[in-house]
This record gives sequence, C-alpha cells and structure tokens, in this order.
Amino acid sequence: MNGGERGTTTIRERAVARIVAQAAAEVDESGGLGRAVLGVPLPGRRPARTEVRVAGDVVTARVAMSVTYPMPVRDVARRVRESVRGRVAELTGYTVRQVDIDVSELGRPGAGERTVR
Repeated sequence: MNGGERGTTTIRERAVARIVAQAAAEVDESGGLGRAVLGVPLPGRRPARTEVRVAGDVVTARVAMSVTYPMPVRDVARRVRESVRGRVAELTGYTVRQVDIDVSELGRPGAGERTVR
C-alpha cells in the first residue's frame, strides 16, 4: 500500500443524530421530552427527539425538545442551534445547513434543579 492512499470514512445518520441530541442536551435550559403510555405520564424523561439528513458533508436537523419554564424560548432555541452546529462540525467535519427546533413542552425544573439565567 502506498503511503498516499487513503480509505474512506463514513459517518451514519444515526451517529450524527446522537451528536445532535447530545449537543442539544448540553444547553442547560433545554431538555428531553416527558414520557407517557396511553396518555398517562410516567416518571423520567427521554432525550430530545432528533431527525437528521446527511447529503455529502451537509447536515439538516430537526430537534423536538422542551425548554425550562420561564426561560425565553427563542434564546434557548438559538443556543441549541449554535451548540448543534459547533459539535457536529467539531466531531464530524460536516457543515450544518439548518437546524429546525420544535419546542414540544415547557417544563419546570425538577427537585433539586435550578433554572440558570
């Protein structure tokens, strides 16, 4: 094998989706979604729901998440977009073209948690 030959690296959409979910979770005032079965709330939360599309080295993402009440939704969404763009670029080298945010819930901090301003 010649020293100039290189292989290819493939990063699956599922891996990018996990990076997006983790990047969203790194913003203090954002959160996952409540859990329910047949409309009955269950304890605990699931991570933010993500969908991604990767075309070449360009990513589009959708994040469904909650925002801690009474934090400004637009501000939290902007910071989540910045976090997603930065982490995806840092870990994959891909460019994030668009991050759509769906705020599905406004939540109160749990016991022992604080709302950071």
